[in-house]
Amino acid sequence: MSELRDRGWRRSKARTKTRKGSAVSEKQWISEKNWKLMYTRAEKLRRAKQLGIEYPKRTVRQTLDDEQPLDE
Repeated sequence: MSELRDRGWRRSKARTKTRKGSAVSEKQWISEKNWKLMYTRAEKLRRAKQLGIEYPKRTVRQTLDDEQPLDE
C-alpha cells in the first residue's frame, strides 16, 4: 500500500515536533514582519535591538547637538 506524501503531509509533520517520543503541538509566536504593524514602543525597541538598527532614528543634527558642548 503506497502512502501519498504531499506538501500538506510534510507541513503537518513539520508542525508536529517530537521530543523524547511525545508529540508537542505548541504554536510558536512569530513576530511582526512589517514595522508599521508593531504597536507598542517596547516591541519596536526590542526588534530594533535584534536587527541592530537605531530606533528611534536620529537626524544628523540631533547627533551633532549631543556631541557638542553647550558651554564654551
